[in-house]
Amino acid sequence: MTTPLTLTTGRRADGTPRLSVSGEIDMSNASALAEALDTGSGHVVVDLTAVEYLDSAGLSVLFARAERLELIVTPLLEPVLAVSGLAELATVHRHGDDGGR
Repeated sequence: MTTPLTLTTGRRADGTPRLSVSGEIDMSNASALAEALDTGSGHVVVDLTAVEYLDSAGLSVLFARAERLELIVTPLLEPVLAVSGLAELATVHRHGDDGGR
């Protein structure tokens, strides 16, 4: 059974591609996240503020693309990204910071 996940594409005001993610990211749907991130090339803003759960499969997808990701997170996910080391490879902004524009 696939865990519910919603992926919504768009663009920031400056034209940068933006992917808004809501729900839970786990091994049942991590491939959908990977596919959405691989649709374009170059820098992409990933809004994870509506993500309630992120497992190692989801982290693997983000790690593989870290150099081109700008992640917007809540305080819930911030420690996960720090402990995993992803925060050192990708740009991470806490929701409400200027990076989320």
